Amino acid sequence: MSVNNENVLRHPFLRALYEDDYYPDHVLDRGREILLRLCARIEAERPAGLSALYALTAEATEEFNALEAEFDAAGSEIETVAREEIAEDFSFVATAYGFADADHEELVAAREW
Repeated sequence: MSVNNENVLRHPFLRALYEDDYYPDHVLDRGREILLRLCARIEAERPAGLSALYALTAEATEEFNALEAEFDAAGSEIETVAREEIAEDFSFVATAYGFADADHEELVAAREW
């Protein structure tokens, strides 16, 4: 699957985290991949409404839940700054695909971070 949305392709996912040495780039790269896979799935599956979108974002959120162990192993964690940045990128994705009315908390409701 590939991403064709130009806004998504230009978006610097997790930018604030990449700018902070506390967050290891190799783990952030995995997080960026999760977000890009989410975008590719949205383009491929074309969710018809918010409930279908939330199902896709729940799966991506679960992937971030699993990624938390890698943050821990690298001496980092998904704490307040990271939580906000990740959630903002989920909101960006929803808006980029025409779901500007998506509930920001519902997009990441499955989070454990």
